[in-house]
Amino acid sequence: MFRHRMIRRGSTLALALLLSLPVAARAEAVAWEADVAHSHIGFKVRHMMISNVKGEFAKYTVKVQADSKELAKATVEATIDVKSITTGNGKRDDHLRSPDFFDVAKHPTMVFKSKSVKKQGKDKLKVAGDLTIRGVTKPVTLDVSGLVGPIKDPWGNMKVGFQATTTINRKDFGLTWNKALEAGGLLVGNEVAITLDVELNQVKK
Repeated sequence: MFRHRMIRRGSTLALALLLSLPVAARAEAVAWEADVAHSHIGFKVRHMMISNVKGEFAKYTVKVQADSKELAKATVEATIDVKSITTGNGKRDDHLRSPDFFDVAKHPTMVFKSKSVKKQGKDKLKVAGDLTIRGVTKPVTLDVSGLVGPIKDPWGNMKVGFQATTTINRKDFGLTWNKALEAGGLLVGNEVAITLDVELNQVKK
């Protein structure tokens, strides 16, 4: 029972600080960056209306600036190397990099920049911001949950973890390529579900 209470207490602390650490008596902005070796940015989209194709991006950065006393001033910025997309099929990946989809030669990155952070019940947040894909910027809201930390690893690094999800319509960002199916419907779904599992390291001064 005591251990359970301690875990709940840790989760509440992580929510209250929004990925920050009380490093001084006064409020102080703390910087965090994604530990890519222990994080994941993935997506899934319908294929031929009968299955989901899943993929991920192997190269990206996630940076967080958080004030231990002013949640609304926290900022999140993620930059993804679109060329690093992988779905487990080389031909499909090349097609996704082509002008039919992401056109990585002209638009090598996608970027999310937060505009507001709000508490949403226990241990949950709504992070609203702008997402830019293929040169098109649209508002997107991330549903953040599973906040854990701060925790110190065996090498003295302070860690925080969380999950975030959102769904976008790829056509809103100019990714309109598709093929009609003989039986009706389209080859590629328009809705794309995005999931982030992120482990952050506190940036050492």
